[in-house]
Order: sequence, then C-alpha cells, then structure tokens
Amino acid sequence: MKALQAKGKLMETSGEGYVDTAVKILIAVVLGALLLAGLYALFNEQVMPTLTRRIQEMFNYAG
Repeated sequence: MKALQAKGKLMETSGEGYVDTAVKILIAVVLGALLLAGLYALFNEQVMPTLTRRIQEMFNYAG
C-alpha cells in the first residue's frame, strides 16, 4: 500500500515545481538587470552631462 502511495506521489504533475520558480526568478533578475542598464545608460548619456553643465554655469562667477 505504501509503495503505491509513493508511486502516486511521484507521478503527480500538479503544483508548482522548483524549476518553475527558478525560471521565474531568473526572468525577474534578467529583466531587472536590463532595466538598470537602460537607466544607467540614460542617466550617463543624457542627464549627467546636462546636469554637470548647468551646475558649472550656476557657479561660474567669472562670466
């Protein structure tokens, strides 16, 4: 009887497995990394040069 119950448990396909959870976590990490890389590129190329120029203009007492 116990062997049949064990065999039944091993053949069950319901529920969420460890592989599904690992794939979801991996997808979330990859999407997060892509989002951070995009934000870093945006800030590095667009925002920071403009901000640096404006700060230098603001504290430029000579002109």
